[in-house]
Amino acid sequence: MSHTAFIGLGSNLGDSKKLLLRAWQTLAAHPCVLADRLSSPYATRPFAMESTHWFVNAAGGLKTSLSPHELLSLLLKIEKKFGRKRDQTSTTHQDRTLDLDLLLYDERIMTTEDLILPHPEMHKRLFVLGPLAEIAPAAVHPTTGKTVAELREVLADGVKNDEIKRLKWSQKA
Repeated sequence: MSHTAFIGLGSNLGDSKKLLLRAWQTLAAHPCVLADRLSSPYATRPFAMESTHWFVNAAGGLKTSLSPHELLSLLLKIEKKFGRKRDQTSTTHQDRTLDLDLLLYDERIMTTEDLILPHPEMHKRLFVLGPLAEIAPAAVHPTTGKTVAELREVLADGVKNDEIKRLKWSQKA
């Protein structure tokens, strides 16, 4: 397992904490994945969308022998397994049972039709940087050259405290 990747997890429909834990366990069960770090869950206000449902977000770190595209394919299969329906015609973000984003893959920079690394919006989203800074504060964003902790600090300065709240995982999943 020679590659390090970081995944963003999110949900705002159903029992979101339970869904995120089960999705992480499903990912960890894959033979080419060693899921070794999962952040606390965070309650976050919906971002760039109209919804009354708050999100639960987390970040996970893993080692893998999968390529970036193979890992993305696995994430999409897990989303589908947990009821994610993607509306390809919509131009806005929508409520979802599960969202798994490939944030970083080593320090790879790449752009293809279906994958951009690092995730193109991660440095602008406290709901990504908060959980990610908990498990990988020294990880470097390859296009900005800044650590996750540095990016989070800059972004957090402009965000109200009530927009992201650290939670605890339930004992039952």
